Amino acid sequence: MRAVLQRVSEASVSVDGQILGAIGKGLVVLIGAGPGDGESDVELIASKIVNLRIFADAEDKMNLSLLD
Repeated sequence: MRAVLQRVSEASVSVDGQILGAIGKGLVVLIGAGPGDGESDVELIASKIVNLRIFADAEDKMNLSLLD
């Protein structure tokens, strides 16, 4: 299982010109799963993603995670 993450100020998903979903500040995550990947792999990668400290705090240091 692999994941590609991108911090965004806003993002949306559209099909045939119609927006199906949109977010403000946050993460866009593209996940690739293979035949051998299971529920434990999903739990592990989700835990890693939400705990990454990739957002700036009040002092402009990359010190906040999605959970913060």
